[in-house]
Amino acid sequence: MDDTIEGPLRPALEFWFEFASTYSYPAAMRIEAMAHREGIAVLWRPFLLGPIFQRQGWRDSPFNLYPAQGRYMWRDLERICASLDLPLRRPSIFPRHSVLAARVACVFAAESWLPEFVRQVFQANFAEDLDIARSEVIEACLERVGQPGLAHIEHALESANKDALRSQTEQAMVRGIFGAPSFLVDRELFWGNDRLEQAMAWCKSPGLGQSA
Repeated sequence: MDDTIEGPLRPALEFWFEFASTYSYPAAMRIEAMAHREGIAVLWRPFLLGPIFQRQGWRDSPFNLYPAQGRYMWRDLERICASLDLPLRRPSIFPRHSVLAARVACVFAAESWLPEFVRQVFQANFAEDLDIARSEVIEACLERVGQPGLAHIEHALESANKDALRSQTEQAMVRGIFGAPSFLVDRELFWGNDRLEQAMAWCKSPGLGQSA
């Protein structure tokens, strides 16, 4: 079956994600196939939630700060992953440091292999309980998508590339992003894995559902 998309692409959908974010996991695993079916281009935007939380006075994930919310989130994630047939293994450390993975993803965001690398990192964290803060884990994720792991990590750790992730996180804050995953269509913000379908619909028909 030929599933080639005919005609121009829809407006681009910016996908802002955090590798330590629970709800970014199912979003990352399904967004590319959904966008392909709808003829929508996806721009992958890794960033860090830590600096954003700190500006709100949080020194930890709200799911750790508020235990009732945390218990609900893990059960909710179990239901979501089961419905999508995604494996889930609760990380023994949560949230994990995601700086290295985010730096790699930021540097190589335009590469065709980037979406699969992102999925590999999320699977390592949320399906295999591997420490994505460790360079050997990220190296293995790169090599599984056919890339030279050590060389790409060294490139991502260069000063200019460290600054790129910092700048992208600042841009997220400027654009009003406060959580992950978030989706932007021009200036329209959608927050949460459960808003992915709405963001896709907005790409196809901007202003959908708004009164005249």
